[in-house]
Amino acid sequence: MFFIFSKLIGFFTIPSNLLILIGVLGACLWFFPFRRWGVRLMIASVIAIAVAGFLPLGNALLLPLEQRFPPWDPAQGAPDGIVVLGGGISPDVSAARDVPALNEAAERVTVVAELARSFPNAKIVFSGGSGDLFGGASEADFVLRLFESFGIPHGRIVLESLSRNTIENARFTKELVHPTPGERWILVTSAYHMPRSIGVFRHQDFPVEAYPVDWRTEGASGLVQPFSILSGGLRRVDTAAHEWAGLFGYWLSGETSELFPGP
Repeated sequence: MFFIFSKLIGFFTIPSNLLILIGVLGACLWFFPFRRWGVRLMIASVIAIAVAGFLPLGNALLLPLEQRFPPWDPAQGAPDGIVVLGGGISPDVSAARDVPALNEAAERVTVVAELARSFPNAKIVFSGGSGDLFGGASEADFVLRLFESFGIPHGRIVLESLSRNTIENARFTKELVHPTPGERWILVTSAYHMPRSIGVFRHQDFPVEAYPVDWRTEGASGLVQPFSILSGGLRRVDTAAHEWAGLFGYWLSGETSELFPGP
């Protein structure tokens, strides 16, 4: 039920969706006695879309998330296991084309090639099912072929294919690998997604160390650089808003004990 509710609410927490709906509402009011309000809503919608699309608002929202956890320090020693969260593979495209089709979060899975070579004794766990509200292909169905192309033996790979969100990533992975006290596990996911992921894993009593990848911002310099393409800025704002809403929603529902988990 939480998954369905989060998907429905999530649609309205995406700024580009909300701004377009405001514009459409304004256009509808044009045909009724509320024409003046309709014009105001349409103007507000266009201005807000321009601000979100061209100004570095998305970078300002995303940067605190990406900076929350520093890069993992290999000097700490080799991990016993590596948990890789899904999100880097487009399962529906992969199913249609019969190839592991990567998306803009591809670094979540491509970094595994380097990690597997650097830590040859570490178990590699991929956690990713289908995040589609109505079901669909699972990311885990296609990642095995990709990992084996990296030269990783089948016996080192553990696949978790049922999870639909970050909560289930943590819960199902823990049930699958049964981490024991003293073991060291690293968690691989996008830098902006790391605070929420760490919070959920901690709540499931699965201690993991952050291995952030897939940075979207350039750092502080991105706070003064406007976007040259409207869709680029909107996408950045959408990504950040979705993550902040997820942090708040998970904390409010008791799935994490911290609103903004940190190191």
